[in-house]
Amino acid sequence: MIKVLHFADAHIDIIRSGRLDAETGLPVRVMDFLKALDVIIDSAIQEKVNLVIFSGDAYRDRTPAPTFQREWGKRMKRLSRAEIPTLLVIGNHDLSPAAGRAHALQEYETLQVPYIRVISQPELLGPDDLFGLPLQVIGIPWLTRSALQNSRPPAKENPAQEKESGEQLADLIRSFIEALQPDLPAILAAHVSVQGATFGNERSVMLGKDVLLPLSIVRDNRLDYVALGHIHKAQELNHGSHPPVVYPGSIERINFGEAN
Repeated sequence: MIKVLHFADAHIDIIRSGRLDAETGLPVRVMDFLKALDVIIDSAIQEKVNLVIFSGDAYRDRTPAPTFQREWGKRMKRLSRAEIPTLLVIGNHDLSPAAGRAHALQEYETLQVPYIRVISQPELLGPDDLFGLPLQVIGIPWLTRSALQNSRPPAKENPAQEKESGEQLADLIRSFIEALQPDLPAILAAHVSVQGATFGNERSVMLGKDVLLPLSIVRDNRLDYVALGHIHKAQELNHGSHPPVVYPGSIERINFGEAN
């Protein structure tokens, strides 16, 4: 059995105002987020998980202050030292709006930190890419509509007909699912909005801008788990059926809409 720890939407520096912690000099609310992140990292190590999947949005935006990069890096270093394979999916807050600019987690990709792999482009990973784990992972970072145009597979019929962005993304994921090996378990890890998900208050301002993925794609029974990020309200979209389709929610409460 493969044991996976899945989390998303850390946003460790999203609340930087307010009282400062006397010991660290960091905002008290940032310390809350870091403590939540520590619980996650501690659990991964103590439970000896085989894989950690972070489904996107480490920071408030793609230009975090070096202090927050240091704090995130301390936690990632612990996973690397414990030799726990870790996938970091790039979310919309991690991504630069300008083409060719580095994303917020670029250093892990550039420096090739041991046991950490960044998913910044759509890809299908196999055991050779996952440090020997007998597993397949379809990795889908946040894709803008223009990036989706460049990533989608060639149309098999009627190429002149333009599809909605959600259907283009569905076609891309479907092409990866078709390429899966049936004898290995498969996970879809994606930072995306899925039809039927319940949005938290923090997401209402973005409605209409997201690429919306049809629910039927993530419920494909050739998948064994769907590790989503982007929506801050924790929820499971397949009602206990196979596969589990999970938004874990943000690691800490971001606004009063998440008070409970």
